[in-house]
Amino acid sequence: MPRPYTLFTGQWADLPFEEVARLASGWGYDGLEIAVSGDHLDAWRWDEPGYVESKLAILEKYNLKVWAISNHLKGQAVCDDPIDFRHEAIVGSRVWGDGEPEGVRQRAAEEMKHTARLARALGVDTVVGFTGSSIWQYVAMFPPVPEKVIDAGYQDFADRWNPILDVFDEQGVRFAHEVHPSEIAYDYWTTVRTLEAIGHREAFGLNWDPSHFMWQGIDPVSFIWDFKDRIYHVDCKDTKLRPTGRNTVMGSHLPWGDPRRGWDFVSAGRGDVPWESSFRALTAIGYNGPISVEWEDAGMDRLHGAPEALASLKMFDFPASQTSFDAAFSSKD
Repeated sequence: MPRPYTLFTGQWADLPFEEVARLASGWGYDGLEIAVSGDHLDAWRWDEPGYVESKLAILEKYNLKVWAISNHLKGQAVCDDPIDFRHEAIVGSRVWGDGEPEGVRQRAAEEMKHTARLARALGVDTVVGFTGSSIWQYVAMFPPVPEKVIDAGYQDFADRWNPILDVFDEQGVRFAHEVHPSEIAYDYWTTVRTLEAIGHREAFGLNWDPSHFMWQGIDPVSFIWDFKDRIYHVDCKDTKLRPTGRNTVMGSHLPWGDPRRGWDFVSAGRGDVPWESSFRALTAIGYNGPISVEWEDAGMDRLHGAPEALASLKMFDFPASQTSFDAAFSSKD
């Protein structure tokens, strides 16, 4: 049975939720990965009479479904240090409050708990998001950083996220962390360390988004296989690499789309992600969840790019033959 295709609404939060639903339905998407952003979803209204029903009614009107929701922006503030002007721009007035850093972290954690409750109310079992990190600021490891500081960073993550994950467990919902620079898990070995920090509890898994792997030099296909029991969700965004000796992986503090960058996010199918090999790997580990298009491309109109990305990805994602699998894994030796 083919995997469903959804559109992640995070990059569309400037539009009303119903308008995004209308567009996605017209383009042929099966559903939405709904962001807790704009008027799309508000986690604090999870138990408000009629609120969830109103969102489900819009989905039904456009023949769409929801398999996952996301809350990247508030999750970012749970562990981040420092908390500063960047967070004020993304977390909203309720979480920002007076801007006192620990208060922001605590309110962000409370919203993540509400997000688990909202997911259950919507009939969804997966929340995608970020965790933030108190130690990302030390990524260059210079000036020298003692090992105890890094250890404390992972402990801080565990201390802040375990109570959140307790609520996820209560609700029967899983958190799919997007492995991403600026998070507690941003590459292969930090993902290993992150899972160890929380005792590999099942409430915490991964959102596979290869766009963040490509510019770091991480093999996205091997990542699927090595973390096959933790791939809870898939977001599809592409990256175009263009290192020149001047243009580098660090981005040079240049804005998206600047030709001096060593890489940029591009519409799925227009970059360097090995999509066919990746989809074959997802099939091999038994992933049957949604394929969510996270559309982002500074050089293309999104109204053109979102339907094109859907068509491009479907070219590489084809049903496997069970007969072939049975033959491959049977042996008479």
